[in-house]
Amino acid sequence: MNFQRGWRRDEPEINLIPLIDLLLVIIIFLVITTTYARFAELQINLPEAQGDTAKESPAQIEVNVDAAGNYRINGGAVAFTGVDGLREELVRAAAGNQDPVVVISADARAAHQSVIHVMDAARRAGFTRVTFVTQTAPETAP
Repeated sequence: MNFQRGWRRDEPEINLIPLIDLLLVIIIFLVITTTYARFAELQINLPEAQGDTAKESPAQIEVNVDAAGNYRINGGAVAFTGVDGLREELVRAAAGNQDPVVVISADARAAHQSVIHVMDAARRAGFTRVTFVTQTAPETAP
C-alpha cells in the first residue's frame, strides 16, 4: 500500500561552487608561497693544480683544410687521392714518431667530409691523438 501519492522524492544534489572556491584558494596559496628562481648563468669553480710543465713538446703534424677542400700537411700541399693516400702522407710526415699529435686546422666553410677524411686517415695510420685548432669569437660591444 502506498499512502504517499503526492509526495515526490528529491534527487540528491551536489553543490560544486564551494568545492571550486576551495580549490581556487589553494591555488592562490601555492602561487604566493612558491618562489621562482631564475639562474642567469652557472657558477663553476674549477679546481686548481700545480704540475711540472712538459719538458719537450710532442711531435705534431699540422693538417690544414681550406674552404675548397685542399689539404696541406706541415705546410706542403697534398693532392687528395683518397683516405689511404692521405694516410701515407701522414705517416711520411710523422717521420718515425710513434704517436704524434695530429692538429687539424680547418676553415669554417670547409666541408665536414674533408675534416672526416683527415680524421679517418689519422685513425688508419694508428695516430690516436687528434686535436682541432679554433679561434675565439670577437666580443661585440652592446
